[in-house]
Amino acid sequence: MAQYKGTLREAGRAMHLRQKREQQKAQLAVLKERIAQETLLKSQVDKKFSAHYDAVEAELKSSTVGLVTLNDMKAKQEALVKEREMQLAQREWRQRQLEARQERAKRRERTSQACTLSFSLNDLDDEEDDPACRRNLGKNPDVDTSFLPDREREEAETQLREVLRREWEAHCEKVKLEEVEVTFSYWDGSGHRRTALVRKGSTVQQFLKSVLPGLRQDFGELRAAGVEQLLFVKEDLILPHHRTFYDFIVARARGKSGPLFSFDAHDDVRLRSDASREKDESHAGKVVLRSWYEKNKHIFPASRWEPYDPEKKWERYTVR
Repeated sequence: MAQYKGTLREAGRAMHLRQKREQQKAQLAVLKERIAQETLLKSQVDKKFSAHYDAVEAELKSSTVGLVTLNDMKAKQEALVKEREMQLAQREWRQRQLEARQERAKRRERTSQACTLSFSLNDLDDEEDDPACRRNLGKNPDVDTSFLPDREREEAETQLREVLRREWEAHCEKVKLEEVEVTFSYWDGSGHRRTALVRKGSTVQQFLKSVLPGLRQDFGELRAAGVEQLLFVKEDLILPHHRTFYDFIVARARGKSGPLFSFDAHDDVRLRSDASREKDESHAGKVVLRSWYEKNKHIFPASRWEPYDPEKKWERYTVR
C-alpha cells in the first residue's frame, strides 16, 4: 500500500513538473513574439526618421552655398524640417481621410441592407452615421451649437484651408516668375555700374552665376573666379547665396542704408543731410571678390559690411 501511494505521489509530481514546463514554454513563446514585434516596430520607426532627416540634410546641402552664417544655417534647417514634417503630416492626414471614407462607405452599405429589418443596437449606431436612416431629433434652431464638435464642419474647414493654401502657393509661384531689374556694380575699389534682369524667385547664387560671364569679359581677375568666390553686398549687408530676391521683397527687409526689397538705384542717402529719415530709396548692390573683401575689410566702405541677419532690424538708416 505504501509503495502504491509512493507511485501515485511520483506520478503527480511528474505531471506537475510537465505542466509547469509547458507554461514556461508558452510564456517564453509569448515573450519572443513580443520582442520580435517591438524590434520590427523600432526598425520601421528608425527607417522612417532616418529617411526623413536624410532628405532634409540633402536639401540643406543643396540649398546652402557660399557665405552662410550660423543663424542662417539653423533657420534654414528648421524651415526644412518643418516643411518636411508638414508634408508627412499631410500625407498621413490624406491616408486617414481615405480610410475614413472607405469605412463610411462600408457602414452605409451594411446599413442600407439592414435599415428596415434589423433593430439591434449595433445597427442603430450605424444608422446614426447614414443620412438615409438618420432620424429627425428635433434640434432647436435657436440654440447656438457652434461650440460643439461637428465632423462635417471640421472637414469643410479643412478642405477650405487646403484650397486657400493652394491658391496662396500658386500666387507665390506666379510672383516668383516675375522679372525684376537689378542695378549692381562690380566693386574693386571703384564702381562699375550695370543692370541685369532676374526672376524674383532666383537666389543670389543664381544671380551671380548669370552676371559672371559678362563681368569676365571686362575684368581679368574674374576669369578664374567661380560663383563661390563672389559676394553680393546690398545696403552694407552681405547677402547669403541661398536667399532669394522674393524673400527680401515679401519680408520688406531693410539694410543699414536702405531697403533690401528695392533693386533699382537712387542717390546714396548717406550723402544727404536727412539721412536719418526713413525712405524707400536704395543704391546699387555690389558684386565683390571675396579675396578683395578679406584684404580691404578694414577700409571704408568694406568696414561697414556685415553678414545679413534676418533677426536684426534696422529701423533707421545709420551714418558712420
